[in-house]
Amino acid sequence: MTQTTDLATAFREAFRHHPAGVAIVTADPGDRPVAMTVSSLISVSAAPPTVAFSLSSRSGSTPAVLAAGSMVIHFLRYGDRALAQLGATPGADRFGPDVAWERLPTGEPRYTRVAIWFRAHITGTLPATGATVVVAELVEGHGGPAGLHHPPDQDPLIYLDRRWHRLHDQRDGIASLMPADADPTDVFR
Repeated sequence: MTQTTDLATAFREAFRHHPAGVAIVTADPGDRPVAMTVSSLISVSAAPPTVAFSLSSRSGSTPAVLAAGSMVIHFLRYGDRALAQLGATPGADRFGPDVAWERLPTGEPRYTRVAIWFRAHITGTLPATGATVVVAELVEGHGGPAGLHHPPDQDPLIYLDRRWHRLHDQRDGIASLMPADADPTDVFR
């Protein structure tokens, strides 16, 4: 093995064990709505509200999101994990009859069952190896319920080690990471 191969393997292993929040981006460049799950969303600035994320050049949805220029970013919760999987599955019908969605007055597609969402405009892009980094300013949206206490299906959805997990708010105020199929009451036994 070469040093480059060792570094690439170490990189992949490190990020397999690096938890990430999960979002889904929807857009429509004018010919069809597209959606893709992202785990690279980061906060850039609060004034103006700005985020960044990367889009894989291997995804067929990337050119459409970039061409649309505006999008809806949905912050996914544990109860949204089926939607996260739908957005991550190549060739899936992400806007079929069984999917609850609508168009905003400005034309962007929005999943109606996701509580936290923001409409955004692309303000910059940066080509990277195998991806495009997108910077977007948030212009409208809904931040969801206030406070840390919420029903278990509203726990944040986390992607870790190629699996969906939830960040569970324990009674003592310390959060724990749980596999998506775990029983949250097990942490108290």
